Amino acid sequence: MPLIYRPPILALLSISLFILLWYGLASYLDSATLPSPLVVTKVLVNEIKTGELPYHLGKTLYRLVISFSIAMLLGCAIGIVLGRNKPLDYFFDNWLVIFLNVPALVTIILCYVWFGLNEVAAILAVVINKLPNVIVTIREGTRALDTELLELAKCYHFGKHKTLRHVIWPQLHPFVMAATRSGLALIWKIVLVVEMLGRSDGMGYQLHLFFQLFDVASILAYTVAFVTLIQGIELLILKPLDKKAQRWRR
Repeated sequence: MPLIYRPPILALLSISLFILLWYGLASYLDSATLPSPLVVTKVLVNEIKTGELPYHLGKTLYRLVISFSIAMLLGCAIGIVLGRNKPLDYFFDNWLVIFLNVPALVTIILCYVWFGLNEVAAILAVVINKLPNVIVTIREGTRALDTELLELAKCYHFGKHKTLRHVIWPQLHPFVMAATRSGLALIWKIVLVVEMLGRSDGMGYQLHLFFQLFDVASILAYTVAFVTLIQGIELLILKPLDKKAQRWRR
């Protein structure tokens, strides 16, 4: 394979082209509404030095990890149960449709109204918004399980733990990873809205403050920081886990 077609090289060329286009457009417009990458980088470095960005990024990351973990654990458990139990699936299917179509903003406002402007309400709002998506994805994966393999495991007297690890999990893994990746992309956006509406710290709160000040450079600096963090999670955690879990296919 030619060097230029290797994934790391292509990724580097892609991000370089994006930055070059950004810089060219910013230079052409010469407007405060689109600062250049250099200006945004200076703001980013300054925010890191003052400690403001790490503090608010940490708050947002804390809410993201807690709400994401709860949504994934509950969603996987409920999705498997619904996928294996048709009467329950029929009974709760309309519930899922309702929660899937309730706007995230409505859920956030209601949680704050009912439970107050506190951390519990903030995390609960994020979980409620993400949970139906995980349930639906895992339910579809459970429905697609190979029944012959399950019967084979039963014939060989596999215990529940062994069946889950060696039969169910390898088949559900692609669906879990799909729920994880889509969940990260969705959940951090919901966390920002939650923070904007009812928290006094976090990335969402800061972005709302910068919006009021019309500080586009700071908005972009915080956005770059958070997107970089999410990409780091994808490259350093999710992809290695995915690669490890897929070893059985080789």
